[in-house]
Parts: sequence; C-alpha cells; structure tokens
Amino acid sequence: MTKMRFISWNVNGIRAVARKEGLRWVDNDTPDILAIQEIKAEIDQIPDTLFEHQYKNLYVSSSHKKGQSGVALFTDITPSYTSNCYEVDILHEGRINEIHFDNIVFFNVYFPNGQRSQERLEYKLSFYKRFFEYIEALRRKGMDIIFCGDINTAHKAIDLARPKENEETSGFLPIERAWIDKVIAAGYIDTFRYIHGEKTEQYTWWSMRTRARERNVGWRIDYFFVSNSLKEKIVDAGILTQIQGSDHCPIYLDIDL
Repeated sequence: MTKMRFISWNVNGIRAVARKEGLRWVDNDTPDILAIQEIKAEIDQIPDTLFEHQYKNLYVSSSHKKGQSGVALFTDITPSYTSNCYEVDILHEGRINEIHFDNIVFFNVYFPNGQRSQERLEYKLSFYKRFFEYIEALRRKGMDIIFCGDINTAHKAIDLARPKENEETSGFLPIERAWIDKVIAAGYIDTFRYIHGEKTEQYTWWSMRTRARERNVGWRIDYFFVSNSLKEKIVDAGILTQIQGSDHCPIYLDIDL
C-alpha cells in the first residue's frame, strides 16, 4: 500500500494568497492531491509562483461570473477521467473538479453558500441533493468515493463556537445539517470525526470582520468524506490551523491506497 496525502483549502482568492506567499508550505508537504476552492480566477490567471513543485496536472473549473467561486485541483496522478460535473453544477459556477483514478472518484467541491437570500438557500439544498444522487450512482457502479471541500454547513453543535446564536443562520439550519446526517447514514465517513471523535474547538473558518480567529470563534465547515469501503484505509485526518492567508485554513486526509 502507498500512503497518499490529500489537502483541501478554501483560499478565498488564489491571487491574493499568492501575493501573501500563502501556499509556499506546499513544497514541504507536497500532497498527492491539492484541492483548492474559491479561487476567483480563470486558469490563465492562476500565478505560477504559488510554489516551486511542478505538478503534472492542473484541473480548473471557473465560474461564468468572473471573480467568483471557482475550484482548482493540482496532482501528479494521471486520472482516467476528469469532469467539471455540470450535472451537479448546473449554473456553471465553477464548483466541482471530478477525477477518476484506479477505482476511486475524487471530488473537490465548493458547495454554495445559502446566506445571501432564500433563493440561494434553495439552490444550495438542490445542489446538495444533486451531488448526493450523483455520488450514489457512482457508488452503485462499484466506485469508491472521496469528496472534500467547503461544504458551508457545520454538522453539529460541537462544530461551531456559538451554536445557539446561529440556529436560524444558513450554515447551521436543521435542513442543511440533515443533509450531512443523510450522507453519513448512507455510509460516508466524516474523516475528521472518525480520527478525533468528539474533540472540541476544532474549526476551519473564522469571520474576518470580528478578529474571530484570534479568539477561535469559528465553524468547522470544511470536510473530507470517504465512502465506507475506504474506512479501513484511513490513516489520519486533521486541520492545519497554523496556516494563514485565508478566512479558512486547510484540512488534510492521509489514506493508504
């Protein structure tokens, strides 16, 4: 078996992170897959100064609205199939990289935020539904699933610092949290909780408006999920809270494949 490292990070603007040299740590870590969300850029706008390691493959899905959302996936793996998964990302907002290798389908996803309006909340929920149906169809074909990214929902009260204050806020609504319940009930594993159990004060996003990161008043809204078929192969999962440069911090998954 070969241990592989996957890293996921919502960078909140890849050009801004590049100016801060916020991805230089990749040269020391060199993940097998680096999955980036909210790049806010086209492929030709991604700086070549992010890090020195020259990944063989870069897959990008950019939004039709310039300067918004977008995802990028760096890897030395040569996949058998790649897609922007417009079956799920029906508005072409640059939300998914899908790659297939061996018997695995890997997804880098920037799930919609529902806080802007009731319409966007409804779109977020429809996106959740389409994505779940899509991965379930692949699993029925015998594929193993790994998906990561900014899910934009904290699952349980333990996953945010102020649960009572946010019970009516999109990102912690019962209907959003129920989708994560459904994913887990269907046999997908929240790898962070699998490794760390009920460990508290573990967050991946902090509001930049209130200096929340200094006080660790955060939310855990970034995840790595794997299908149950990969459960015994999970080695480690965690949060890289020391890495700065965005309102999110990176998360990682180590797995023997």
